[in-house]
Amino acid sequence: MSKSYSIQGISSLVAAAALTAACARQDIVARASTEQSRAVAVAQVKRHDLVRSLELAAEFRPYQEIDLHAKVSGYLKAIHVDVGDRVQKGQAIAELEAPEMMQELAHAEATLKRTQRDVQRAQGELRRWEAQHAIRKVSFDRLSSVVKARPNLVAQQEIDDSSARVQEAEAQLSSAQAALASAEEQVRITTVTKERLDTMLAYLRITAPFAGTITKRLVDPGAMIQAGTASHLQAMPLVQLSQVERLRLVLPVPESAVSRIQNNAPVEVRVESLHRVFQGRISRFTGKLDSSTRTMETEVDLPNPESVIKPGMFGYATLALDRRFDALSVPVQALSGRGSKATVLVVTTDKRLAQREVNLGLETPNHVEVLSGLRENDMVVVGARGNLAPGILVEPKLQESMSQGAHH
Repeated sequence: MSKSYSIQGISSLVAAAALTAACARQDIVARASTEQSRAVAVAQVKRHDLVRSLELAAEFRPYQEIDLHAKVSGYLKAIHVDVGDRVQKGQAIAELEAPEMMQELAHAEATLKRTQRDVQRAQGELRRWEAQHAIRKVSFDRLSSVVKARPNLVAQQEIDDSSARVQEAEAQLSSAQAALASAEEQVRITTVTKERLDTMLAYLRITAPFAGTITKRLVDPGAMIQAGTASHLQAMPLVQLSQVERLRLVLPVPESAVSRIQNNAPVEVRVESLHRVFQGRISRFTGKLDSSTRTMETEVDLPNPESVIKPGMFGYATLALDRRFDALSVPVQALSGRGSKATVLVVTTDKRLAQREVNLGLETPNHVEVLSGLRENDMVVVGARGNLAPGILVEPKLQESMSQGAHH
């Protein structure tokens, strides 16, 4: 009888356990059916070309700019340009007059003619004494031949006189040669003087050394112009000439970015006053830092054929420091933490959140390169994450503006 009660007790315990398990399963199913999914903003992991850039502001300068001075002093006879005029290389800018220089030139020309006549006279004198020397030398040689053939036929006095006449002709010949050389030297000196005056007179016509625009006009006809070689207080330029068809933008690149600066690298220049963006390239850089600012001067040459950009305007240049092409990336809003502890919340296939650690690469203002931890087309949560946790059920809402488009 006692044995029968034991079997019945065991059966009751088994039935009770089965009933308890069934109830637990029903509770789980009930909770799952009543769990509410949360809407979360997500972005799709995509590949993009990433660029880390640096924006610097600078003032546009003319590619070349000079104050045009006169080489010689004189009165301003005429000026052919005014402010805003476009001029070509070699075009006449102004003309000076210097009467005293014209007088010097006339004197030099007269002196040159006189010295040239002196040369002609010296040449005639030289030819005369060359002829005299030749005749006297022939006479002496004949007498010498006769003396050798018949020693007593010619008196010694006659031979001595002939020899003396030869020596006199030689001396006169040497003197004529020296006189000719002196006259020719005077011609060369006078010629150099005249050529110098011709050159100085050519400076009375002032021309443009390069094509550009007249940005200042400082004198009027009749003004006394001092030579540009005079002291700074006396010498006044006639005009200021600027080459604006090409401009310089001198950028102060900070020390942290100096190592990434390369010649011919593309630069995007934004001119806010024109609401336009221009494309240029790095043309040159100094290669050293300014000790006071810890920056390196870097120049960007920008073509300006229509003179749309005016010198003095500000430009904002964007320099591309690092590039990654076709890089797997996520929006910066998807990241929590940085460096080796960066994490993201990923939406799994059953629409639950899972936390993953990611290794990061190049970072731009909007996106970050992902080296490992994610795959292309994964969905990551973006925005606020304060009320989110791994494992919860979510309803992902794709943010098209974040998952598409170029990111620089």
